[in-house]
Amino acid sequence: MTGSGRTFDEATAVTPVAGAPGAGGHDFTAYLDPGWTVVGKPNGGYLQSLMARAATAGSPHPHVVSASTVFLRAPEVGAARLHVETLREGRSASQVRVRLTQDGVAKVETLFALGDLGTVSPDVQWASKGLPVQGVPFEQCPHFVPPREVFPVEILHRVALHLAPESAAFTRGAPRGLGEMRGWVQLPGNSPFDPASLLLAADVFPPAPFDIKMTGWVPTLELTTYVRALPAPGPVQVLLQANLIQGDRVDESCTIWDGLGRVVAQSHQLAGIRL
Repeated sequence: MTGSGRTFDEATAVTPVAGAPGAGGHDFTAYLDPGWTVVGKPNGGYLQSLMARAATAGSPHPHVVSASTVFLRAPEVGAARLHVETLREGRSASQVRVRLTQDGVAKVETLFALGDLGTVSPDVQWASKGLPVQGVPFEQCPHFVPPREVFPVEILHRVALHLAPESAAFTRGAPRGLGEMRGWVQLPGNSPFDPASLLLAADVFPPAPFDIKMTGWVPTLELTTYVRALPAPGPVQVLLQANLIQGDRVDESCTIWDGLGRVVAQSHQLAGIRL
């Protein structure tokens, strides 16, 4: 089944390829779902999540701890192949490389560190400059569903993005000049987040530069996400911030909390931009 009827787990499912290469490597097939696209192209966080399913399949370390992705070419919706190469398998962590190809052409490559977050305390022990302050409660953030003819972002018709009222200023043509997006995100059916789906949450909000000046598509060049703890069930809160816009590049930082107020993921990405 494809399209809007699929859960996120189904949309990121991977299937082992029988007789795939050995020597520390194995292959999977996957279907890049049109329901998880931005301007017709699969979302970067969605791709990271799908690749994470392949990386952890059969690994003694069940959870993504970090994912660092370079987007070589924008993949198309449809069939894809994933080659998984185990670089190192230790007692507490593994390092794995996953390459996504279509028709033999490399489109996306991710280096994963895997571990077991079930043994990790979610309590913050020390932060050099303090952590960002959380935003408004879930109940005060309206569900943001942009019209397709204005924002052709199909993924926002799959996840439920609840945007803080002040962050929606760009939709009224009056960005605040802060370069900041706040709100909450839910998976379809309010399914619980896991380490793989937290990778999606780190890349699903409108670009933070929208709060400075409207732009066109902001394609991600490189995205690194750290998963810090297993999240509590329910939606997660997101803060996305633009740090520096210089030339035709912008870098953004993202902090994600679960419903208990614990930091469960952080990310940093470099993207192209045209103001």
